[in-house]
Amino acid sequence: MPQLDKDLSSIQQARTLATRAREAMRSFQFATQDEVDRICEAMVAAVMREAPRLGQMAHDETGFGYPAHKQLKTEFAAQGVWNSIKDAPTCGVLRRDESRGIVEIGWPVGVICALTPSTNPTSTAVFKALIGVKARNAVVVAPHPSARKCTAEAVRVMAEAGEAAGMPAGLLSCMTEVTVQGTNELMSHYATSMILATGGPGMVKAAHSVGKPAHGVGPGNVPAYVDRSADIEQAATMIVESKSFDCSTICATEQSVIADAPIADRLRSAMEAKGAHWLTRDQAEKLLSRMFRPNGLMNAEYVGRSPQDLAREGGIDGVPASARILVADLDGIGAEYPLSREKLTTLLGFMTVADAKEGRQRAGELLRFGGDGHTMVIHATDDEVIYTLGVMEPAFRIVVNSWGSLGAIGSTTDLMPSLTLAPGGVGGAVVSDNITLQHVLNVKRLAYHQHEAPAVARAHGGSGASGAGSSGLHDSELVERLVSAVLKELKK
Repeated sequence: MPQLDKDLSSIQQARTLATRAREAMRSFQFATQDEVDRICEAMVAAVMREAPRLGQMAHDETGFGYPAHKQLKTEFAAQGVWNSIKDAPTCGVLRRDESRGIVEIGWPVGVICALTPSTNPTSTAVFKALIGVKARNAVVVAPHPSARKCTAEAVRVMAEAGEAAGMPAGLLSCMTEVTVQGTNELMSHYATSMILATGGPGMVKAAHSVGKPAHGVGPGNVPAYVDRSADIEQAATMIVESKSFDCSTICATEQSVIADAPIADRLRSAMEAKGAHWLTRDQAEKLLSRMFRPNGLMNAEYVGRSPQDLAREGGIDGVPASARILVADLDGIGAEYPLSREKLTTLLGFMTVADAKEGRQRAGELLRFGGDGHTMVIHATDDEVIYTLGVMEPAFRIVVNSWGSLGAIGSTTDLMPSLTLAPGGVGGAVVSDNITLQHVLNVKRLAYHQHEAPAVARAHGGSGASGAGSSGLHDSELVERLVSAVLKELKK
């Protein structure tokens, strides 16, 4: 038999994994809470054991970031995310409102197509698998082609541990024959119920275009405004550390600093003391001319690179080994100023403004140019400044006096831990949340009679037969098990 072309092999694998996942989900949809949580805990424990290896694999395969930071993100996606959802009920009766006569019952969405990026490959796969299985969904991961091996290994570690704890085979899987055609087949396949899209704008747009429910992300282009009321030393430390974390591969990382004029020089000096190396205008122009394509997209070889790597690639001399990030003065915002774009690497823009009003205007311009709805960072102690920027500007994560990168994902703040940050309607997404368990859990509602129907409705109601359709469930034992569980909860 002749060997299939790569695209045909990928399409066939997508179909096989999707249909297998649906069968596994159907056998798992009436699992008890104890069974589900035991499986999830086993997967988390396995990832925590393997996180150093997975972090190293992610770095080695993509060339992005630092292995230790990849490890930390993978651990956050496992234990950090699990700590935030482990006590949430997803099986049987979730809540009862006696006063309103409503009983809520958990129900899986179905088969989730989980698209994962090259920048955070293992961590995003772990995160999506965990929230999906916790809600009794099946999850099929579609990796970025340049991170195929490390992503597949992260999924294999979780699937092996989950199946050893009782998870049906096929409930969690990963494509290994990765092509655009295969990923498109997985997204549009009849067995796929929902898409979780984390990655570049082209992929996210495709996910929103296949006619399935989809939660997608958007570009960050995060402005960081530093007000005259800020703790300057703290702000400088956090900005440099956040921007250098894993070489700026988290989309919520600071992209441009907007400094209030009275403290701009102090902030620059403090940042330099923490490892920020300022480029000359000529150096910045030379680097940017190589970093960005004419259409505004970054060249992949500059993504997630250290300052020293950027200097070598960009033909720049004089960057010391101690430099943690590169900074260049930003003269304007828009397509003619490539420094004002999102830069998923260790290059940061810096501009000075007269006051908080101008700072707010510039932050808004940066967001509207390339980060609508995503994230903004504010360093200030003046509540009026904080709340004015928070209320007025088009960002749904307003991180105050913390890291942009780890703050927006819920590590240095108490936002919901997530590796998929939705930018709301202005950013082309359905919601503005940090995507988590609630977004992959459907809820049934038993609603008991509470109010008499209007008299006119009772007097003039039509007649006609109302047939009850088949539930489509083929396993009577599973149905009886669910009913018993629900009745048990109701009698408590």
